[in-house]
Amino acid sequence: MTPVVLIAEELAPAAIDVLAHDFDVRHVDGTDRITLLAALADADAIIVRSATQIDAEAVAAAPRLKVIARAGVGLDNVDVTAATARGVMVVNAPTSNIVSAAEQAIALLLAVARHTASASTSLKNGEWKRKRYTGVEVQGKTVGVVGLGRIGVLFAQRMASFGTRLIAYDPYIQPARAAQLGVRLVGLDELLRESDFISVHLPRTPETLGLIGEKELATVKPGVRIVNAARGGLIDERALAEALAEGRVAGAGIDVFVAEPTTDSPLFAFDNVVVTPHLGASTTEAQDKAGLSVARSVKLALQGEFVPDAVNVQAGGVVDEDVRPLLALAEKLGKVFTAVAGGVAASVTVEVRGEIVSHDVAVLKLAATKGLFTSVVEEQVTYVNAPQLAADRGVEVELVVDHEISDHHNLVTVRGALPDGRTVSVAGTVTGTGTRESRKLTQVDEFDLEMDAGGVLLFFRYSDRPGMVGAIGTILGEAGVNIAAMQVARREAGGEALMALTVDSSVDAELFSSVAAAIGTAKGSIVDLRDED
Repeated sequence: MTPVVLIAEELAPAAIDVLAHDFDVRHVDGTDRITLLAALADADAIIVRSATQIDAEAVAAAPRLKVIARAGVGLDNVDVTAATARGVMVVNAPTSNIVSAAEQAIALLLAVARHTASASTSLKNGEWKRKRYTGVEVQGKTVGVVGLGRIGVLFAQRMASFGTRLIAYDPYIQPARAAQLGVRLVGLDELLRESDFISVHLPRTPETLGLIGEKELATVKPGVRIVNAARGGLIDERALAEALAEGRVAGAGIDVFVAEPTTDSPLFAFDNVVVTPHLGASTTEAQDKAGLSVARSVKLALQGEFVPDAVNVQAGGVVDEDVRPLLALAEKLGKVFTAVAGGVAASVTVEVRGEIVSHDVAVLKLAATKGLFTSVVEEQVTYVNAPQLAADRGVEVELVVDHEISDHHNLVTVRGALPDGRTVSVAGTVTGTGTRESRKLTQVDEFDLEMDAGGVLLFFRYSDRPGMVGAIGTILGEAGVNIAAMQVARREAGGEALMALTVDSSVDAELFSSVAAAIGTAKGSIVDLRDED
């Protein structure tokens, strides 16, 4: 029987041609739920964009389904967990829009520099007012790039051709790599003070949400122009509006908003603000690239071949049943490591100990590497692109195995050396089986713990003294944040201590800083593990 490929949304003709010769290509309106579920009964693969919801119900309605393809970057409308549980491969097109996104940021920057949008509106309204719209040149100016992921790098490379001086803030990239790009790494405070133009290219995480807020905008170079074509919420929209009203910020180009879709924002009141409805990926080329990319992946998957853009490794390759429970653990440990380290490591070792090493555990190195970069790069991190992301940032990741069993049946440790000489380590294990299976953090920087590796975790390093637990509980309680679990570890009374908390809701940077200040420390980190199960 010829495999059936179901196309639920508009796809480039060239992408359909890739599939038409080998498969039975059928079309369905993905927004018509009843029709979609009926069509899925015969589907071996389905290709969607953003309007079609492939949730657990849709996966269950497709007994023959082998691959779900999202012709775009995100996977918000695909239940990856449900698909993986059924052994269904999930693929997307993680690099299809990176050029379009970089060009959109440049377009906004130039439009803000030259008042293009407001001048166009004025002229169409019958006004010829050249003096009102006098702009500034980009050449010779300092451009600050916040985030040097793939899109940030493309943006920087293109801005270099304008004769600009490039500086960047990204604690997760090596200075040598930035130097190769012709970019000087600086702290965020220095970038804000020195930049004539600022463009943000970061993922939206608990650490980056509100990264540029009222305090940061109070320190910017007068007359700065700011662009955000990455994710909504990275720049506090209310604070930006106030900075514009006060004249500290001369203009802004905004493509993304904290809530979307939006048709009302305080930023809309300013003639020197250019706004667009999240058009970063809205080019013919990006849409064609996305369609072609996933069509090729679907073809490979249905032919039983290796799929480079598979998101869920369990479905994309053969992983031993005994190793699978450790995959999510290793990824979580990588994410915790990055949060605790607060920057990129020069080298990382993934240590696997116990009976599990009698199996092939190489995939755990991939899982940990994926976790290392999940929260610090703009693009989606997969098991396939994680090694390249590490290489791009000059991070060497090594796997070490040891049959010796310590206090735990199996133990995974992520250990790394930072450029400043510090060594950071986090360790964990998996306990129980089936519905009782649980992933545990067992150690953070040689402090022994035993707590679930899930939820929103807060870590604080401080000098051991009375009153710390109460101070933290009071501040979080007043903010409406409930503590689900707490552990305190120390090596000796009065010495350095580590407090680890699991809380039931997100904690923003301002609240986190308040807690840290209350216990007299600047050493702390926050990591959100809620989306990984």
